[in-house]
Amino acid sequence: MSNDRSPQVRHEGTGGATLIWTEGAETHSALWRSEAGVPLPRRIVAADDTLSADAAYRLACEGTALLWRGDFQNARQLLQAMARRLERKPRRKRGAGSGTLPAASAEVFHRHRMAQAQRARILGMLLVPVEAGHVIPLRRAPDVCKACQEAFGAADAPYVLSLRELLGVIGAHEWRRKGVPVRALAASIHPYHGVFSPVRGEYVQLVAEAPLPDALKAKSLAFDIGTGTGVLAAVLARRGVAHVVATDMNERALACARENVERLGLANTVEVCRADLFPPGHATLIVCNPPWLPGKPASPLEHAIYDPDSSMLRGYLAGLADHLEAGGEGWLILSDLAEYLGLRSRRELLGWIEQAGLKVLNRLDTRPTHARAFDADDPLHAARSAEVTSLWRLGRAA
Repeated sequence: MSNDRSPQVRHEGTGGATLIWTEGAETHSALWRSEAGVPLPRRIVAADDTLSADAAYRLACEGTALLWRGDFQNARQLLQAMARRLERKPRRKRGAGSGTLPAASAEVFHRHRMAQAQRARILGMLLVPVEAGHVIPLRRAPDVCKACQEAFGAADAPYVLSLRELLGVIGAHEWRRKGVPVRALAASIHPYHGVFSPVRGEYVQLVAEAPLPDALKAKSLAFDIGTGTGVLAAVLARRGVAHVVATDMNERALACARENVERLGLANTVEVCRADLFPPGHATLIVCNPPWLPGKPASPLEHAIYDPDSSMLRGYLAGLADHLEAGGEGWLILSDLAEYLGLRSRRELLGWIEQAGLKVLNRLDTRPTHARAFDADDPLHAARSAEVTSLWRLGRAA
């Protein structure tokens, strides 16, 4: 079923928005929910199990959102079918050149991000209604109350969101429930929705194996800047650092870190607090794992991946010397993927270190072990296969 009437939009004082649409002669309204900040769809039609995947894909490409009224599991299958249509590669004309860009370049990266954004936009056009209390009024719909409560809080009114985002919420709930095993802790970390999970264990292992500064024997205090799940703070505490102050600006990350250190029995050692980079005072060891790629995040989770203008990286380096104890070290955990993509040069990084009154004491390197590093079909494979993750040991320049 469908109708051609565009939705009416009413913006509320809190910055939210209400979606108003008609189905037949009946008017409906619900809050619009998108943590990624996707704007309200300009056109919306009701859809059910009679809609073909080709028709759904065509409407989504044209910018028409599909509010699902059919079977929930069929909606999931429809989303997969739409994704397959996006993945079809256009046939190359016989005799034409490849037209490919250099294997590693900023243009390749930006085209890849544009393609990802286009994919997210199209797949985000399949919407599901959710009633108050996080109840999905569709056949064979799962119980998502707990997952949505964790991600969004209480729901006193009905709302609409994309099926793709809802599936992400459900997946995040499973990660939070089961946890992510961390070899360096011999335990699991339980990430919250929207907080980056420590699935790339190589950088955690670097922190677990790097030699601790001798100065910690005199003052056993460390800062973990931008703690996220709290995994690095927990590793330092397990290594014997007597007091670790873990900071973040994201309230969800702070709650996540507090829960994880409590689960691990480290609440008396790790103090989690809200701070813009550094807490007050000085520490012997200051660790930071900033987002590795310069760029604008497109979703809450991408804040752990993309750092606009490398602002967190530069802020950490600029303030490090002023917060280090004598003989202390700053550990910067950073991938060189940005260098292979032409987004930031090694010369720039070394220049920022020098300008901050710092010197490189040592560097520990490791290779990524995640699946994308070995996926030859990945558009960024040339850069990913060469990537090195490093722990830079930094100290005050003489």
